[in-house]
Amino acid sequence: MQTSTIIRELTFKGIRSSGPGGQHVNKTSSKVEVRFNIMTSEGLQDSEKERLLSKLSSRLTSEGELIMQCGESRSQHRNKAIVIERLLELLKEQLTVKKKRKKTKPSKRAIERRLQNKKKNALKKSNRKPPSID
Repeated sequence: MQTSTIIRELTFKGIRSSGPGGQHVNKTSSKVEVRFNIMTSEGLQDSEKERLLSKLSSRLTSEGELIMQCGESRSQHRNKAIVIERLLELLKEQLTVKKKRKKTKPSKRAIERRLQNKKKNALKKSNRKPPSID
C-alpha cells in the first residue's frame, strides 16, 4: 500500500456541517466528504484490492467507492486531516492478515490441579449438609 499515491487519488468535497456553531454553520462548508475508488487505485496491488473489496463490501458504493465524512471540527482543514487519517487507518486495519489460532491442550499439572480443586469443593459442600440418620 502506497499512502502517498492513495492520498493523491482521494477526491474531497466540502459540505455544510450540522450541529452547534450558530450562523457560522450556515455560511461555511466545514464538513468534509472524501471518496476513494478502490478498483481504479494505483496505490494498491491487485491482491490488496480484492481483500479490501471483500472486507469492506458493506461500506462500498456500487462503483466500488469508499465514502467517509468528518464534521467534528469547525475547521475544514482539520476535518480533512482527520478523515484522511481515518481512511488510511481503516485500509491498514483491513489489509493486515490476522494470525491463525493454534489449538492447545491444558498441561497434565493443570488438569490435576483442576480435579483436586473440584474434590476439595465437593468435600467442603458435603460437610455443610446435616448428617444422615440411619
